Amino acid sequence: MSLHPLAVQLLTPNRYAVIFAIKGLVAMALALFVSMALQLDRPYWAMVAAIFLQIRPESGLVIEKALCLIVGSAVGGGFGILVLAFLTAYPLLALGLLTLWIGLNSAASSMVHNLNYIYAFAMAGMTAGLVVILVMADASTTNSQAVFAIAQARISEIATGAVCAMLVSQLLWPITVKEGLRVNARNVINKTLAYLTLELEPGSSHEQRHQHADEILETLVALNDDSSAAAYEGPEGSGRSRAANLLCNKVMSLLAVTQIMGRFQRNHGDLVSPAFSEVLSQMRQYFSEIAQADSYQEGYLLAHVLRRSLLERRAGFRNESAIVTRLTGTALELVSDLVVVLRAYNALESRDRTLLKTPMLETHRDPLIGLINGFRTAVIFVIGAIIWIQTSSSAALMIMIMPVVFSVMFARFSLAELTLILRRVLIGATVAIPVALIFGLGLLSRASGNFELLIMVLAGPYFFGLLALANRPTLPYGLGFCIPFTIITQPSNSMTFNAESAVNIALGLFVGLSILYWVFKLITPPDSRFMQRRLLRSTARDLTAIDNHENPENWFNGRMGERLLRLANYDQSSGSRDRYMTDLGFTGLNLGHVSIRLRKLIQDHRSPAVDLLLREWQRTLAETYLSSAKGAVNPAFRKVSARLLEAIHAQREPDQKTIIVEGMFERLALTMERTARTVAEATDQPTLPSAVPESLV
Repeated sequence: MSLHPLAVQLLTPNRYAVIFAIKGLVAMALALFVSMALQLDRPYWAMVAAIFLQIRPESGLVIEKALCLIVGSAVGGGFGILVLAFLTAYPLLALGLLTLWIGLNSAASSMVHNLNYIYAFAMAGMTAGLVVILVMADASTTNSQAVFAIAQARISEIATGAVCAMLVSQLLWPITVKEGLRVNARNVINKTLAYLTLELEPGSSHEQRHQHADEILETLVALNDDSSAAAYEGPEGSGRSRAANLLCNKVMSLLAVTQIMGRFQRNHGDLVSPAFSEVLSQMRQYFSEIAQADSYQEGYLLAHVLRRSLLERRAGFRNESAIVTRLTGTALELVSDLVVVLRAYNALESRDRTLLKTPMLETHRDPLIGLINGFRTAVIFVIGAIIWIQTSSSAALMIMIMPVVFSVMFARFSLAELTLILRRVLIGATVAIPVALIFGLGLLSRASGNFELLIMVLAGPYFFGLLALANRPTLPYGLGFCIPFTIITQPSNSMTFNAESAVNIALGLFVGLSILYWVFKLITPPDSRFMQRRLLRSTARDLTAIDNHENPENWFNGRMGERLLRLANYDQSSGSRDRYMTDLGFTGLNLGHVSIRLRKLIQDHRSPAVDLLLREWQRTLAETYLSSAKGAVNPAFRKVSARLLEAIHAQREPDQKTIIVEGMFERLALTMERTARTVAEATDQPTLPSAVPESLV
C-alpha cells in the first residue's frame, strides 16, 4: 500500500527538503530573536512574514518578495492611519472604508500573475486591517500617537521578518533564480522542438499536440514570472532577465508560425507539393537533431545549417503555388526565431549584449475576474466584522485578518485547484490547533521571555511544518499548520498562557478558514465557456490594435501568453476532449503574426487607399475570427481580401511579395472556413454564413 504524499514527505524527506526546513527554522528564529530584542509588540507577526518568504526560496525571489511585503505593509499601514485620522468617531464608516480597501486590493491582485506582487496586495489589506481593528478594539484609550505607534509596530514586525528571511536565504545554502531559469529554459526549448516536430508530422494526434502545447505554456509562464527576480542577483541579473523575456517572446512566435504550417499540411494536403513536403521532412529531422544536441554550440550550428538549406531549396523552386512560396518563407522565419531562442538560452549563462530588450509576457487582465475576487474577499471580511461586532471577542479578529490574506493569495487558482488547496490548508490548521494548545503552550509556559527555550520548544513542530512546505503538493498542509500554530502560541517577550483565550483564537482561525472555504464555493466566476468567449473577444480587439504599437510582434506575443494558458486551463477543467477553444486561441495567435507579416510584405506598396483598405481588412479579420468561433463563415473576408489585393497591385507590378500576399489571403480564408466547420461540428450545429459579424466591444 502506497503512503500518502504528506506521509512520504514527513517520514522520508529528501536532502532539499531537510535543508529547506533548516533554513526556514533559522529564518524564523532570527526573526523572533530580533523582534524580541527590539521589544516589538507582537514578534509572532515577524515569524508569519518569515514563513511566507519560505515559499519559493530562491535568492532573487526572496529579495523581491521581501520588498513586496515591506512596501505592501507600509502602504497598508499608511491607509490605516488615514482611516483612523478621519473616522475614529465613526467605526461603521471606518469598517466600510476598510472593506472597500481590502476589496480593491484583492481585485488589483487579480490583475497580476507574479505571486510576489500578489503578496504586496495581501499585506496592504492585512496591515490596514490590523491597524484599524486593533485601535477600534480599544478606542477609549487610543490617541493619535498610539495610532501611529500601532501602525509602526505592524510595519516593523513584517519588515523584520522579511529582512531576516532574506538574509538567511542569501547566506545559508543559497539557491539562485538563475539555476531555475536555465532549467525551465532548457525544458521549454526541448518541449518546443518536440512540439515543432509533432506539428510537422502528418501522423501526429490532436491530443499529443495539445499535451505538448499545454506543457510549453505552463513552463513559459513560470519562466516569465521568475525572470523579474533574476535582476536582484548581481550585475548579470538584469541581462539574464532580458534574455528570459526574449526567449519567452520568441517561443510564442515559434508556436504561432509552426501551427500555420502544421494545419496547412493536415487540412490541405492536396496543396502540398513534393518540394514543400521535402522541406517539412528536412525541418523535422533537424529539429530532432537540435533537441538531441550535447551543447548550445552544436544546436546553434545545426539551426544555421537548416536555415541555409531552406534558402537553397527556395531558390530552386520552379512553378510552385503562391501559398507554397509563402509557407516556405514562413519556414525560414521559424528557423530564424529558433536561432534567437537558442541565443537567448545561451545568454542566461553568458552575457550577450547584442540581444534586443523585449518586454515580459503580460498578465491577462479581466476586470470581471477582478470584480468577483474583490467582492468575494470583501464578503469574507464583512462576515468576520459582523461576528466581531456581535461577540466583541478579540479572537474574532483572526476571522477578519488571516482569511482575507488567504483569499487574496489563492484567488488566482481555478475552482478545482482552490477547493483542493483550501481543504489541505484546513487539514493543516486542524492539526496545528491541538499541537499548539497541548504541546506548544504546555511547554512554552515554562519559557516565557527566554529565547533559547522558546526555540527549543518551537523547533520540532515548525521543522515538520516546513518539511511539508518544501514540496509543492504538500505546501498547503505546511502553510495551514505553520501560520495557525504561530498565531495561537504567539511567542514573544511577555507571553500569556490563558487556555480560554488560546482556544478562542484557535476556534476563530478555524471558523475563519471554514468561512473562506464556503465563500469560495458559493461565489465563483462564470462558467468556463463564458470566460473563454471573453478571452477570444480580447484577442479580437488586440487584432484590430496591431497598428497602434511600435513593435507589434513583441506586444502581441506578450498579450497572448497567459491568455492561451487560461484558455487551455479552462478546457482542461471542463473536461473538453476536442479542445476547440484552445485551438481558437492558437488561431488568434496565428492571425496576429500573419497580420504583422502582411504589413512587412506590402511596405513598398502602401498608399492612402491601401492603408484605408488595410484597416478595413484588419477589422474584418477580427470579426471573421469571432464568427468562426461561433461556427459561422463570414463571406465578407474573401471580398475585402480581394479588394485589398487589387489595391496593392494598383501601386506596382505584381512581384514575389504580392504573390506571397495572395497565398497568405487564401490560406487565411481556408483557415477561417475550416475553423468554422470544426466549431460547428464540436457544438453540433450547422455551419452557416455570418450575416452580422459579432461586435468587438
